Amino acid sequence: MSNKSVKIKLCGLRRKEDTEIANRVCPDYIGMVFAEKSRRCVSLEDAVRLSSALSEGIIPVGVFVNMPLKEAAKYASAVRVFQLHGDEDEEYIRRLRELIPEQCEIWKAVRVRTPKDIAAADEYSCDKLLLDAFSAKEYGGTGKRFDISLIKEKPKKPFFVAGGVSADNILEIYKDIQRFEPYGFDLSSSVETDGYKDEKKVFALMEIVRGGINNV
Repeated sequence: MSNKSVKIKLCGLRRKEDTEIANRVCPDYIGMVFAEKSRRCVSLEDAVRLSSALSEGIIPVGVFVNMPLKEAAKYASAVRVFQLHGDEDEEYIRRLRELIPEQCEIWKAVRVRTPKDIAAADEYSCDKLLLDAFSAKEYGGTGKRFDISLIKEKPKKPFFVAGGVSADNILEIYKDIQRFEPYGFDLSSSVETDGYKDEKKVFALMEIVRGGINNV
């Protein structure tokens, strides 16, 4: 995919088979979850192993939820992006930046209830935003579709759309928000069967992106 193409992040990888799928379909990013309450949670040791098996050009992202700073910084051995999916604020972002390698990025996930949530996160010193559906009980990974009508104006930062994005609706969603120039889409449960990544579903979605969205 070219630099101007919409990016795809395939999140929730946890098995050798998942990295093999990623290497065949070549998303721009893959995500590994480090939140203990998630069924997709992997250890640092497993994350290093999975990252080392990725093809060159696929960027590993770590998903963190309120992890202590020094503990989170240790994961720089496995990921190049720190996606903060909890209640992390500007102070957390600033202090994490001091602890991780300069080449690592920090993204802030936003569970959006109102357009003000997007505007507030846009002021953080993170590199990118990830806009997700709001859930009072969970920090993410609900599969609930994000309400794209809450995007009222283009954020200053590049942003991903997450939450309920699938092969059935990604083209529709993109057309609805194309004017805001989304940087990418985050996929997880919609490309799984029985809780595991399904290569046919991943491939079908990537075909839509490459043959549809990036030719719109």
